[in-house]
Amino acid sequence: MSGHSKWHTIKHKKGAADAKRGKIFTRLIKELTVAARAGGGDPDMNPRLRTVIAEAKQHNMPADNIKRAIRRGTGEEEGLNYEEVMYEGYGPGGAAVLVDTLTDNRNRTVGEIRHIFTKWGGDLAAANSVAWMFEKKGIVMVSKEKAAEEALMNAALEAGADDMKDDGSAWEIVSAPASHQSVVDAVKALSVEPDSAEVAMLPQNYVKLEGKPAQQMLKLMEALEDHDDTRHVWSNFDVEEKEIEASLA
Repeated sequence: MSGHSKWHTIKHKKGAADAKRGKIFTRLIKELTVAARAGGGDPDMNPRLRTVIAEAKQHNMPADNIKRAIRRGTGEEEGLNYEEVMYEGYGPGGAAVLVDTLTDNRNRTVGEIRHIFTKWGGDLAAANSVAWMFEKKGIVMVSKEKAAEEALMNAALEAGADDMKDDGSAWEIVSAPASHQSVVDAVKALSVEPDSAEVAMLPQNYVKLEGKPAQQMLKLMEALEDHDDTRHVWSNFDVEEKEIEASLA
């Protein structure tokens, strides 16, 4: 199993993937606002906004909520101004961590993120300390029972994907960020709904953790994801299945 999908599997086993609908809506509203501010409120002319709208609809966000968030971004309605801030740090055992946030108060957020790192045996680091270890890629995960390998691979590669990997119980389709939405659309055109689809920061290598450092790392990841300003958390840690099971005990 790849390091990227490892954390998705852990979240699923912990029952956290879809449990916090309110937090998902809060994150999506921020993302809609920022995307509209950066590229305008017309999704046909703003690919980033189009992607966030698709995700919001996937989570059954009401259309009025989506429209209001976009209008705040374009300045048609009053609202908070959010900025994108990436925090970098080290977790237990020296694992690299990237925390992608949307915040309306940078000073508050950095203090709270630093506290989370410290609590679970990590350290917040300076900008560019660990980011160089990661590469931005589009990732689409599809359970094997949903699609035949050859048909899925042909559709993905034709849409601009770089590779499709066997990830145990799923196929992992990797692309350049610019081709990500085209790949997602091609998969859906096969009447296949991806298990997950995102532009992610993929580590170039992994750090194996066992025992206490592994358990602390899982707690750190969960705490960072739970923070209200967090959009995504990425890391280059790797753990065995037994560590995941121990964390659930």
